[in-house]
Amino acid sequence: MNKRAIPDLVVFDCDGVLVDTEGPMFDVFAASITAHGLPVTAHELATEFTGGTTPIMRDEATRRGAKLPADWVASMNTEIHARIAQGVDVFDGVLDLITALENAGVPIYVASNGTMKRMSLSLGPCGLWDRLSGRIMNRETFAAKPDPAMILHAIAQTGARPSRSFMIDDSVPGCQAGINAGVHTIGFATEGQDAQLAGIGATVTNSMAEVRRLILG
Repeated sequence: MNKRAIPDLVVFDCDGVLVDTEGPMFDVFAASITAHGLPVTAHELATEFTGGTTPIMRDEATRRGAKLPADWVASMNTEIHARIAQGVDVFDGVLDLITALENAGVPIYVASNGTMKRMSLSLGPCGLWDRLSGRIMNRETFAAKPDPAMILHAIAQTGARPSRSFMIDDSVPGCQAGINAGVHTIGFATEGQDAQLAGIGATVTNSMAEVRRLILG
């Protein structure tokens, strides 16, 4: 893509890209799994499960010896929603980038493996929930990443060319979804996951200012 070519489409992950929710979420997960017999830190969980789903984490924790109750996934969703409702930070530069893309007429979508309830809580206070209404996708309606279904839906809805489209994600599953969809994939690494994301072929950056440069020049 030419340096200053306007993209056809930009798709963002939510948690860990638009809003800094990963830390609070993994604190909740780690406390619960540890309390149920498998000592683990938030950092360990984040390293292994960023971009994954709560059922996948439940199954793996159970396999390793945690005695999780049958309603653990629902219980975690309730606890995490309560924590996020207390407030989370928007990453520096996100709102400016969204505005720049809107001003350039670029369609913007969100593709998340999280719940719609969680995104309404995290994106609502900064205005992005309403601003991107109708363009927020998640695993409750589409196959979870690394399946490219959400990105392919955005491409179909907009008529975008994959070669002129971008996916920004902080996780291996999310970046793999972008690669599987054939779009330019940017790995947003703020938790030391640079090597993991680069290893699957994502272009890795550590700031939203650099994301903006890669997309808009």
